[in-house]
Amino acid sequence: MFQHTHMRVGATLAGALAAGLVLAGPAAAQNVKIGSLSAITGPIANLVPPIVDAEQHAVTVINEGGGILGRDAELVVGDTQCAAQAAVDAAQKLVNVDQVVAVAGALCSGATLAAAQSVAIPAGVVMVSPASTSPEITGLMDNDLLFRVAPSDAYQGEVLARYVLGKGLNKVALTFINNDYGVGLAGAFRDAFNAGGGVITSDQVHEPNKSSYRSELATLATDNPQALVLLAYAGDSGLTMVRQSLENDFFDKFVGADGMRDDVLIEQIGAANLDILITQPTSAPTNPAKEVFDASFAAAGGDPSSIFVQQSFDAVFMLGLAIQKAGSTDRAAVRAALRDIASPPGMVVGPGDWAKAVEALAAGQAINYEGAGGSHDFDDQGDVAGVIGEYAIKGNTFAEVGLID
Repeated sequence: MFQHTHMRVGATLAGALAAGLVLAGPAAAQNVKIGSLSAITGPIANLVPPIVDAEQHAVTVINEGGGILGRDAELVVGDTQCAAQAAVDAAQKLVNVDQVVAVAGALCSGATLAAAQSVAIPAGVVMVSPASTSPEITGLMDNDLLFRVAPSDAYQGEVLARYVLGKGLNKVALTFINNDYGVGLAGAFRDAFNAGGGVITSDQVHEPNKSSYRSELATLATDNPQALVLLAYAGDSGLTMVRQSLENDFFDKFVGADGMRDDVLIEQIGAANLDILITQPTSAPTNPAKEVFDASFAAAGGDPSSIFVQQSFDAVFMLGLAIQKAGSTDRAAVRAALRDIASPPGMVVGPGDWAKAVEALAAGQAINYEGAGGSHDFDDQGDVAGVIGEYAIKGNTFAEVGLID
């Protein structure tokens, strides 16, 4: 799916250049541009194509409903590579060259923090991340410019700890990748697991992109832990550590979070060889907005079971509503409008209600967007509440098997 999307974008750009830089012409200049700080390459690249598809689906729904301020919306995608410097470079292009009004993203927490601090905050550009969960984002001095529609790992770490203890795993080893995501999630898990009476036999940070983690794993396996809690990206250290654990009889049971929910594990290790528990922020299956999005996205050829697609749609859709509410593409006005469209009071609108929302705003009514990923009622720090799902291997993929109380 990603290759198809990438080829389509590349072909569009090539055609525009051949036609004499049509992208700079009057028609394209009328588009309302929303940036997407994705991670098309890097450790989570395998997860990103459906996320970008969901963002583009939001743009399609907006345009089919009449567009933003009567003009077509346009998604401009940048590649953060899930790395700080690449995120800064991508954000600078989106903000200063492409002149986007607002930004959906980034995905990886470190990329979000870097892009926000170095580019978006100084430029006054609002960002809404669909997937960045580091607790560090909460306390960032961001001038009310950085928001997210996935719950903080301060919450997910606590839920993960209770979940692991509830599975009878009260003696585990813990290792986590040395970045904002891994450090933040590990800290929350550690505190809650210890408070719940669990024992962490060995607790290690590890560096990404190593060919071997055998020495680390040998240390982690001492004192007979029941499982390895591995907080990392499967597309990076996660896959290597699982493979080398199994090859060397260090561990045969694993626990991970959203960064490990990557089908590359199943493809490379084999479902029969994997015993792994996974948690991830999700949306309640009884959420009517999720039902509307899932049906619409599936009809458009998307996969609504993919990771963070509901939140990605919501991020772009909410930014579109904020621009419509602001009545202009002025970045400061859009920032001020985002909270207004996200929370009560106001007429409830959902993923299929673009035209209805535009009509209400034109009549001076307040609106409250209830998203496919849940109710995104931002707190003072731009955080939202949320629910955490349990995932298990079903066939050749990870599937949600329930919510964790």
